[in-house]
Amino acid sequence: MDSPPTATSLYVHVPFCAQKCEYCAFYSTTADGELVNRYVDALTLEVGRLVTKGYSRPQTVFFGGGTPSLLNLRQWERVFAAFDRAGWLGAAEWTIECNPATVSVEKARVLRAHGVNRVSMGVQSVDDELLDRLGRVHSRDMVFRSFDALRGAGFNSINMDLMFGIPGQSMDTWRNTLREILALGSEHLSCYEVIYEEDTPLFEKLKAGRFEVDDDLSSEMFEALVDAAATAGYTQYEVANFGRWSRAGTSGASTADTGPGTGLEIPPGVPTFACRHNVNYWQGGDYVALGPSASGFEKGVRYRNVASTQAYCEAVEKEQSPRDWSESLSALARAGEIAAFGLRMNVGWRWKDFFRATGFDLRDQWESEMLALVAKGWATLDADGFRLTRQGLRFADDAGSEFLRPEAPLYTANPSSYVAASWQSR
Repeated sequence: MDSPPTATSLYVHVPFCAQKCEYCAFYSTTADGELVNRYVDALTLEVGRLVTKGYSRPQTVFFGGGTPSLLNLRQWERVFAAFDRAGWLGAAEWTIECNPATVSVEKARVLRAHGVNRVSMGVQSVDDELLDRLGRVHSRDMVFRSFDALRGAGFNSINMDLMFGIPGQSMDTWRNTLREILALGSEHLSCYEVIYEEDTPLFEKLKAGRFEVDDDLSSEMFEALVDAAATAGYTQYEVANFGRWSRAGTSGASTADTGPGTGLEIPPGVPTFACRHNVNYWQGGDYVALGPSASGFEKGVRYRNVASTQAYCEAVEKEQSPRDWSESLSALARAGEIAAFGLRMNVGWRWKDFFRATGFDLRDQWESEMLALVAKGWATLDADGFRLTRQGLRFADDAGSEFLRPEAPLYTANPSSYVAASWQSR
């Protein structure tokens, strides 16, 4: 007999933006009012159908995008009503990504009143010139006003999302951004180096020679980030993510503040205000995906929904699956992926945790790879487990690739539309 479905983590992709950022390769479209309403209707239908299939309330919920905060209050009320009918309000950790230009006092209060307890704010920079270069619709002043609005609404778990390696960004500008953002005392910090994705305006400008990539400067910025975050009381727990153990100025954090107690296996050394939803990704847990282009992983099957809002809505309205691609990996291939993702975390893998997650022993299948990384100074190995060093974390993608075991999937659907599944969040 098949085991009942689970929804340990739920990712919802909201594909609407006021305008496309220069660097963004995620699927999104402009916020046409009629299409947004159609999307909300489709989303509420999907939530209801998951309940009829036996899915219970997810332990973590993450609304990413796009710009989820672009939904208006009436649309959010419809989403919350669907979650209420499903019995899904009150997830231990419920995150919504927000653009500082779309946060109002009233919207912040409505989100908090319905159980959203974590906000990830896409700041990227507090330099107006750099924000314009990235194609962002907000200003530096909006960052600080939005932060105050969220605090006033009772949000005690806020992530500030930043970027470094931006064309034209100097070390002084980066240090100033860190100084101003860290002074706010948010509970979490995510910082990503600019990636030049094909089919983005920023990539085209790079190809045209409008600017050059300075890898040495980006490395210096990363080192400055790690040091500044540590000095400000954050613990780096993943390559790009930093969390506090308690709220600034307090001695501890309550469950209502952060949403710990999700039931997820959280390794020792991971701070209280870490994003539990992301930790589930990095530890190889299952996650359900709703919305156009959203990727999920359930019971050994990895899938992606169609990357078209119209096609997604049409499929849901016709009671058809919106998935356009799926595959089932062999156990060893999946274990290799989990090993690679988990090594992005500072704690790495304890032998027993990896075995519990995959059924494999790292020392049996990947001994030579681990020893090679240790010899390079990128990793350390002891009686308890294996992890990357600070130097190794800077090259975590390269290190993790050594653990992949490329094998033919057990089955695939629409392989031409394949997009590698990865975490979809901050």
